[in-house]
Amino acid sequence: MSYLAKSGLQIAWRACAFAFCLAVTVAIARGAEVTYALHIENGHVPENVRLIRVKQNDTVHLQWTADKPSIVHLHGYDIEKHVVPGAVTDLTFTARATGRFPVNLHGGEAGAGGHGHEDTLVTIEVYPQ
Repeated sequence: MSYLAKSGLQIAWRACAFAFCLAVTVAIARGAEVTYALHIENGHVPENVRLIRVKQNDTVHLQWTADKPSIVHLHGYDIEKHVVPGAVTDLTFTARATGRFPVNLHGGEAGAGGHGHEDTLVTIEVYPQ
């Protein structure tokens, strides 16, 4: 095999190896996609879903339903959503920041966007990859 042919194969091999490593890096950087169905009943969610653990860069879908109009607020990411009975409200975010982030229930209709009465519904723990 000639020198040029060997050089061409080496370049092709290195390009393939680089592309593979890049694809793996992008997949890791994007993280997983996770979904949690959460129902608020009398101002609370069931005990078994009050702590949600995800990894950094995961795309997190919190699908909320409620027995009465409510406002949920994900602190640290500053996302607020109105939840109404009979509908699913999707709160989606990419878990870029690590740490513990509470999702609080804000006063509902009576609190109209206010931060008067707050109860922590769920805590999101985001771990580094």
